[in-house]
Amino acid sequence: MDAMGPVGVGIGWRSEIDLTVERLPGVDFVEVVAENIHRGELPDSLRVLRSRGVPVLPHAVSLSLGGADPVDTARVEHLAEVAAMVDAPLVSDHVCFVRAGGLDSGHLMPVPRTRAALDVLTENVVAAQSILGVPLALENIAALLEWPDAELTEAQFLTELAERTECLLLLDVANMWANARNLGHDIDALLDGLPLERVAYVHVAGGYEHDGVYHDSHAHPVPQEVFDLLADLCARRKPPGVLLERDDHYPADEDFAAELAVIRAVLAP
Repeated sequence: MDAMGPVGVGIGWRSEIDLTVERLPGVDFVEVVAENIHRGELPDSLRVLRSRGVPVLPHAVSLSLGGADPVDTARVEHLAEVAAMVDAPLVSDHVCFVRAGGLDSGHLMPVPRTRAALDVLTENVVAAQSILGVPLALENIAALLEWPDAELTEAQFLTELAERTECLLLLDVANMWANARNLGHDIDALLDGLPLERVAYVHVAGGYEHDGVYHDSHAHPVPQEVFDLLADLCARRKPPGVLLERDDHYPADEDFAAELAVIRAVLAP
């Protein structure tokens, strides 16, 4: 395991595909949704993977670090406990908020790219880091809308966040491609402006288009354009690891293996 993150090709572990993940060849690491793991109850499949020396990385979805509310220390403590259970070298969550005014959106909501929002996010990240005990990587999200009056580009926002908190980045190229399709983001400008040396690992995932909008579903095959974007990233700086996400409509083992093979081919040159 590299100090900056996993080395190689990984897959998101889900209970629905636990046996698939166990028998897929060449899985170098896995990622597990931290909120799906109960205290002291590590699933047998993850124990099998750990016994083989496969790193398990907890990935949180509910810290809401970009929200104006104070950090929910119980959620951060749970993430820290899961990390300790699997001896994880790092954990991750998202640059987003999911709660506001006592309501939970059920979705990852984008953070306004303003100085004030960055200050709040930075404060919350530092608070979480003081509890976690392992490095924290933060992921760029896919969004169907943007807040008005942005004061920073996404690259500037993420770069300053990394500089101020010393966090790592979990770069999701599928989310980047979705935002380019739906919001007109300039991918080259984003890649050129990010501190790629801070990337812990990378996500790729699939989606679908409906009525002219691309939905990052995690339930469909990875588009070739996302693999092409991964190649563009690798041409700038090869990331330590790349992980395939799939959360629904799980395909046959052969289809998983084929997508992992494409990732390996992109990383190979």
